[in-house]
Amino acid sequence: MEFQNAINFNDKTGFICDMDGVIYHGNQVLPGVAEFIQWLHDENKEYLFLTNNSGYTPKELNQKLARMGLDVPEEHFYTSALATAAFLKEQAPGCSVFAIGEAGLLNALYDAGITMNDVNPDYVVVGEGRAYSLDSLTKATNLVLGGAKLIGANSDVSGPIENGIAPACRALVAPIEMATGTRAYFCGKPNPLMMRTGLRLLNCHSADAVMVGDRMDTDVISGMESGMSTVLVLSGVSTMDTLKTFAYRPTVVLNGVGDIVTMAQDMK
Repeated sequence: MEFQNAINFNDKTGFICDMDGVIYHGNQVLPGVAEFIQWLHDENKEYLFLTNNSGYTPKELNQKLARMGLDVPEEHFYTSALATAAFLKEQAPGCSVFAIGEAGLLNALYDAGITMNDVNPDYVVVGEGRAYSLDSLTKATNLVLGGAKLIGANSDVSGPIENGIAPACRALVAPIEMATGTRAYFCGKPNPLMMRTGLRLLNCHSADAVMVGDRMDTDVISGMESGMSTVLVLSGVSTMDTLKTFAYRPTVVLNGVGDIVTMAQDMK
């Protein structure tokens, strides 16, 4: 734990929290999480669980946490899939896409009025998903070469799973970028569009909000560049050694989100 007097959590009204490595690893809830969520409710804090994983719908995330014994209503989730759909809806209403991804991405696109098209789509959109294959990569590559614009749901190269890491969206888009010579545009963290939407959903000013995450390269930088206080938790990807490789620092480094509750109570 570092800089433990740098944030008075009691004074903050909004909390934006990453999920993988902060709330859970795989299907295992992390220590202190239940107490943290209870504290958010007891103190009437506005909060949003923000995930770069595009595979899940808010309802699926609600049910995933329920299976771990955590009660978090659907409206408290915002995903890179929702951010991607919102971006496309604003940029090109009624556009068509060839999408590689799971239900979270496909549902978000459908809900935004975007149609699927594997012949001449306006965009190729890539998220995490089991449908990823050489066939889908080949199709996506040729559609981009034919003029479709390339979009990635998020720029994470990897994500934590119970027994290690899994390649994430940035790694999955890379073969299409390399084969076509086209750079993808990524909609999830650390894109400030996603953070600004999160703050708007919380009806909260950045100075009154805290970003909590386990990654320096997505969570901490996106919170910092949006003007929020930042908490790096060591329950996921980053370690104290990771800190040394970045030119910027979080406001506070904690072992896990349970430490937020302890610090808030100590400061009362």
